Amino acid sequence: MQTTLTPARERNVLWLLALTQFTVIMDYMVMMPLAPQLMRAFSISPAAVSGAVSAYAWCAGLSGLLAATYIDRFDRKRLLLTVFLLFTLSNLACALAPDFATLVWSRAFAGLTGGVLGAIGQAIIGDLIPAQRRGAAMGIVMTSFSMAAVAGVPTGIMLAAHFGWASPFYLLVLLSLLVWLGGWSVLPTLRGHLSQKAPLSEVLPNLVGLFRVPRHLRAFLLSVLNMMAGMLIIPFISPVLVGNLGIEPAQITYVYLAGGCVTLFTARLIGVWSDRAGKPQVYRYVALFSALCFLFMTHLPQMPLLAVMAFFPFFMLSVSGRNIPLQALMTTVPEPANRGAFLSVNSALQQLGSGLGALLGGLTLQTDSAGHIAGYGINGWLAAGITVLTVTWVGQVRGASPAGARSAA
Repeated sequence: MQTTLTPARERNVLWLLALTQFTVIMDYMVMMPLAPQLMRAFSISPAAVSGAVSAYAWCAGLSGLLAATYIDRFDRKRLLLTVFLLFTLSNLACALAPDFATLVWSRAFAGLTGGVLGAIGQAIIGDLIPAQRRGAAMGIVMTSFSMAAVAGVPTGIMLAAHFGWASPFYLLVLLSLLVWLGGWSVLPTLRGHLSQKAPLSEVLPNLVGLFRVPRHLRAFLLSVLNMMAGMLIIPFISPVLVGNLGIEPAQITYVYLAGGCVTLFTARLIGVWSDRAGKPQVYRYVALFSALCFLFMTHLPQMPLLAVMAFFPFFMLSVSGRNIPLQALMTTVPEPANRGAFLSVNSALQQLGSGLGALLGGLTLQTDSAGHIAGYGINGWLAAGITVLTVTWVGQVRGASPAGARSAA
């Protein structure tokens, strides 16, 4: 049974979910441009930083798999607020970390909590928004990526440059507390899915059963490959810009700001386009464009800061834009009674794909005594090849019903 909200209340819920994801994405993204500061502060290599990124991703994946056993057994609002509070504590632990080992453990805790929030948010969208409008709804929520790039990450970089690498995490704690209070007042109680709740004895068999449905497996593979391609590139952008192009760490702020300003406007447009033209078709167009951006990003010639700023919006638009039709498509794949569990598993596998991409990406890189990083071009060709594979595979992903299939197509 789908809860009906007024248009104004629906918009408030979607923007609240966007703000929730803003804190999660900022928490995840800020580690990447902070890499130069972390490398200096803890005397570590780019591969070690990618290891911290992978720790978050692996734990987020594990947490998502575990969440599939309980996410459909609780009121969505209460579950979101509980997990979000634990996520806030994880950021406090990151800020207080006295050494890199403690920071890695704190990032793992952040992954255990933050990795579940995306799936809960998608389940709420699936419960509240009709399938034919989920692309537009996902476009609103996915502006969180743009907001993180425009406001969150640049602010975090500037704070880190002036007050130390821990300052962005203190900012996240404050922002998360404010968003949590907003969630308490804005989110409706969502218990309709509980009428179809399976007995505890069936939880584990039902989880295993998710992997026995062919359309689920096709969707899971698409999600893993999509995230793996992006994470071969994204964690290493800042170290490469600093080490190879000579851009100052504080100037990375302007690069992310340029990219975020564009995606702030394009996310909702891509969402509406997905509803009108079909989610798989829009994914194909944007993903192919992202493959070109991957290749250019990993083969940058020596260029000034302004030239990098001129290119980066295209990179950000393509990487964030292809996730909008993909995530909307994923909400159409499961039956409503299994939506939360399916999206939790899907989120977990996305995180595992992210961790695998970051891990493999770090293995191809070498840093010389002058700080120059080699091997990034290999990552670009791998990411482009995987992306082309997803473009051919997306047509295999189908909805759970004729209505779901029509909305996806």
